[in-house]
Amino acid sequence: MQTRKLGKNGLEVSELGLGCMGLTFGYGPATSEKDAIALIQKAVDLGITFFDTAEAYTQGANEELVGKALQPYKGKVIIATKFGFKNGDSQQGLDCTPERIRAVAERSLKLLKTDVIDLFYQHRVDPNVPIEDVAGTVKDLIKEGKVKHFGMSEAGVQSIRKAHAVLPVAALQSEYSLWWREPEQEIFPVLEELGIGFVPFSPLGKGFLTGAINENTQFDKTDFRNIVPRFSEENRRANQTVVEAISKIATEKNVTNAQIALAWVLAQKPWIVPIPGTTKQHRLVENTGATAVKLSADDLQEIENALSEINVQGERYPQQLQNRVGK
Repeated sequence: MQTRKLGKNGLEVSELGLGCMGLTFGYGPATSEKDAIALIQKAVDLGITFFDTAEAYTQGANEELVGKALQPYKGKVIIATKFGFKNGDSQQGLDCTPERIRAVAERSLKLLKTDVIDLFYQHRVDPNVPIEDVAGTVKDLIKEGKVKHFGMSEAGVQSIRKAHAVLPVAALQSEYSLWWREPEQEIFPVLEELGIGFVPFSPLGKGFLTGAINENTQFDKTDFRNIVPRFSEENRRANQTVVEAISKIATEKNVTNAQIALAWVLAQKPWIVPIPGTTKQHRLVENTGATAVKLSADDLQEIENALSEINVQGERYPQQLQNRVGK
């Protein structure tokens, strides 16, 4: 596994990270602690050094799990976590006041069993707190030795510029994949200009691009995808054309859909580090195999041509969640 740099201040991570959210939150029942720890430790064995969690993923339970799993590798891995919601609950709305940021930092340090938070993201931009105050608070935490690097998630161009002027932003985390390419338009040029890394979540389209989901798939009642317009039964049926296009190219190269989708993301920019999540070890092995898949200029053009004729159906968020992004 190769490494990549996020930002300009020496944050170096494996080219593929592991998104840990789904182990406890968002995609149905939580994975058992035993299986979750085994999965995270298997990721380390496979060369992954970059792990993503957040206070809002089950109000600290996800951080505690990640901290426990990675305790034996202290100093050898990079853990990113996030602040930004009232009482660590995304249902309760945003709270990025300096007091709240500090309280989250102290709790995350304990839950993650670490002396310093490697990468501390603002989970969503809070319209009620000036971004300069947010960046200033994290800057103070860095001076105090409690945080190493500052990140933002789903932020818009103006917020990124304002924050970066106060404290260098190491990474922006947002959704990006073969079926959600909006960041290419306004975000990528700004990240390139300022030297900020990009950490795409859902690089496999919340599982859809793997080909394992179709119009007949029944999600658990607690699965977030039940409220995502793009995952309505009608849109899943319509969007199979995307999967078919990827499958054709995957078959030609004798690899899986997931490996093509991840290799494509990795091929876009040298400062992109995707963080696919999974609860299954065989999927983890499959995903890490994507780093060995090299797509030529011709391959990339073939993918471009195939997808340029497809109009993906459905928004990626319901309106109430869409209102929190791109600020």
